[in-house]
Amino acid sequence: MTLSIVILCWNDLKVIRDCLHSIYAHTRLSDFEIIVSDNGSSDGSVAFIRDAYPAVRVVENHANLRFSKGNNVGIRICRGDYILILNPDTIIHEGSLDRWIEFADRHPEAGAFGCRVLNADGSYQGSAQPFPSLGGELIGALYLRALTRLLPFLPSDSYSAWNGDSERTIDWQCGCCVMFRSDVMRRIGGFDERFFYYYEDADLCHQVWNIGYTVRFTPEVTITHLGGQSTQRDPYRFEIDKYRNRYRYFYKYFGSKGATRCRQVSLIWLILRYCGYTLLALVKPNPCVKQRLGLYKTAIGWNWHVNPVRLVEEGSDPSGRTAALTQK
Repeated sequence: MTLSIVILCWNDLKVIRDCLHSIYAHTRLSDFEIIVSDNGSSDGSVAFIRDAYPAVRVVENHANLRFSKGNNVGIRICRGDYILILNPDTIIHEGSLDRWIEFADRHPEAGAFGCRVLNADGSYQGSAQPFPSLGGELIGALYLRALTRLLPFLPSDSYSAWNGDSERTIDWQCGCCVMFRSDVMRRIGGFDERFFYYYEDADLCHQVWNIGYTVRFTPEVTITHLGGQSTQRDPYRFEIDKYRNRYRYFYKYFGSKGATRCRQVSLIWLILRYCGYTLLALVKPNPCVKQRLGLYKTAIGWNWHVNPVRLVEEGSDPSGRTAALTQK
């Protein structure tokens, strides 16, 4: 078996049908398998997949295990030489998976592989990024990304002078579509399940680098990622989840001081944008601006009261829920 494709599903009937169709319609590779790890869907997703695509291996988790743990369920039963983690709201372009396998075979030094991810309108989504750092987060918070084009030695939270149009080594690839060598994935042990949503992809690629492999990006492979299908269902919860996992990441790689300083940078980022959207609401009020203001206000309040070290070490959470409970 050459390729195992793991797709996590949670009430994704509206999008997973197009995802599966695109894989089978645009892939010439003969020996691949698709594993759908279902996180307790109640919208008929499982019945549809089993009826329309009987070759797909469906694992029913009967509960929402969240992103990392749910994907690990699928990863554990993969049989391919490569493992592709794929979101259900993606569309595979003609021949992309075939070219990706060929590319990976040419790069034995790499343990993980990124590709060009497009938005629905065809624009580049920025799926490949540098590893999160305090300096890079601060550059992004202060709207100084353009400065990194003039001064490339500055840290950044994005590859600001590159838009995915050339082959290169990258730090990490977004988890909506990232491929790994299966032996590398098994050495790592899959996703760190403490990162239940957000930052789990950066962490997993970090582990690839830690065991001596690189992450290689190719623009020859293209997918479309619709994005936001899960977060739109409960945007406030997912917004806070992002910060919970940001602190876990910075604590893991930069210790307690890194997590504490990350909180300061996060508040700078949020307050500046809240002020900007407040002005925008006066000039051009609309529901999207109103929702964005609500998200920023909620995130500012939560981050203002959180102790990131206690959050990671003890599960202390200003929302009233422990960090452990939010993973269920």
